[in-house]
Amino acid sequence: PLPTTPAVRTGALANGLQYFIRENQEPANRAELRLVVRAGSVLEDDDQIGIAHLLEHMAFNGTENFEKQELVGFMESIGMQLGPGINASTSFDETVYMLRVPTDVPDNMATAFQILEDWAHGLTLDPAEVDQERSVVIEEWRGGQGASSRVRDRQIPVIFRDSKYASRIPIGTPESIEGFEQSALERFYRDWYRPDLMAVIAVGNFDADEIENLVRAHFEPLENPDDPRERIEFT
Repeated sequence: PLPTTPAVRTGALANGLQYFIRENQEPANRAELRLVVRAGSVLEDDDQIGIAHLLEHMAFNGTENFEKQELVGFMESIGMQLGPGINASTSFDETVYMLRVPTDVPDNMATAFQILEDWAHGLTLDPAEVDQERSVVIEEWRGGQGASSRVRDRQIPVIFRDSKYASRIPIGTPESIEGFEQSALERFYRDWYRPDLMAVIAVGNFDADEIENLVRAHFEPLENPDDPRERIEFT
């Protein structure tokens, strides 16, 4: 494990979720929040190729407490915007959700933590929205085609030969994105989005005690499955 400094408050909840909190006074009235899920494309079953990345997209298409566009609308209302203020990324091994929040209004942080909680276990995954997002991801795949992607597609099977990484490029393929079943998407979310595979990170101009209280209030109630799938560490 990487060492931390005494300035970083670390801890773990009873359900296994870890947290890392650091007060940092500059820039003033700003905080960076992350929900890190230790689940990426390498955990996809054969009928789920590309799903880890598409699931990340679905985090912005409706949750239990934020209908589609409400989440982005809230961030824009407090001066943030999609990209630098609210974003996410998917890799082979993890999915990371990111918020940048002004801290001069206390309610902003409370709402931000509700967003993090909703991402952790409250995605609605409406089938109509899922089908619409397929075309968005396929267009993202198409936009990434070029010399570098052609080189990557030749290199990856060689670099990761005999490893599951060789067949799990996070973007997936147009065929897999068009063809996966709704139940496969829901299974990935159910299997891997669970507190023992999550961490919350908060760095910014705030009171660490208040942030730790928000972490506990929003994430202590989360439960792991009764019979969780093993999170295999692929070589």
